[in-house]
Amino acid sequence: MQASARLIYGALVADAASLGLHWIYEPARLAEIAARGDVVFLRPDQANYEGCKGTFAHHGKRAGDLSGYGEYCVLMLRHLAERDGRFSRVAYQTLFRKHFGPGGAYVGHVDRPTRLTIQKLLPFEDPASYPQPSGVKDDRLPALATLPAVVACAHNAGRDRDALLDEIEHVVRVTSDEAAAVQAARVAGAMLFELLAHTSLEGALQCGIEQADGALAGRLLAALSEPTFDAVAAAERFGAACHVEQGLPVIFHILANCLRYPEAVRANILAGGDSCGRSIVLGAAMGVVDVVPMSWAARLHVLAQCSRWIGALGLGDALE
Repeated sequence: MQASARLIYGALVADAASLGLHWIYEPARLAEIAARGDVVFLRPDQANYEGCKGTFAHHGKRAGDLSGYGEYCVLMLRHLAERDGRFSRVAYQTLFRKHFGPGGAYVGHVDRPTRLTIQKLLPFEDPASYPQPSGVKDDRLPALATLPAVVACAHNAGRDRDALLDEIEHVVRVTSDEAAAVQAARVAGAMLFELLAHTSLEGALQCGIEQADGALAGRLLAALSEPTFDAVAAAERFGAACHVEQGLPVIFHILANCLRYPEAVRANILAGGDSCGRSIVLGAAMGVVDVVPMSWAARLHVLAQCSRWIGALGLGDALE
């Protein structure tokens, strides 16, 4: 299978694997659950959240479903598959409004950037009048959720990194018109692109950091310089919540210390907080570095339709 396909599968499988314990903010509770069995692909259960700091937001979801982050990832994959790998802002905004808006197919937690973007798009009868940017001032991890498909298609088409990074800014500002969100997306996008270009993981992480400045650059360098691997401690140091300056350093810390896909996904879950938000970039990178377990991929409910879109884009026909 092509590395570009593994990038996408890695992101989606990691998101679904993390859903059951998403937004539990107490590592001690997560450790208790882990002591009873594996933490991947659990059915969301409100009992796991009782008596601890956390938000149960996935009522009615099943093991193998995606979070809202995964839905972003799949929607961009579908959009690009329908347009031969070429991003169209207006077409994507139209699809986004249809999917997440009133009467759309999406059922689940609606985060702030999604809700407010839909509110900005709804008044326009003519899609050609959609504003750009249509996003809101928000620096949270949904800004990174479309990256796997965007990066995979750019690499497959032979585009250079600078062209990709320009496109990423347009994509991100559809939902997150915030400089911090754009900067974080450029960091993650550059890192993923370099992995597809056969740069070493260490080199790819450094290429990503080169896209950052100020506080984010310092936090990413600090995440890589931790003397021991401890995802829980990294989340406590940098923050386990949804903001990109919290999530991205935790992602980099795990990537710098894990060689295997399952190990990285489990470490991310046990770190707590917005594990699904971190899982998209983390899983995408680890899907290239290692192998997504077939037994895990088979549990992904959207596997068949995503395989068709990935095949239509020439990224690989199916999981091997």
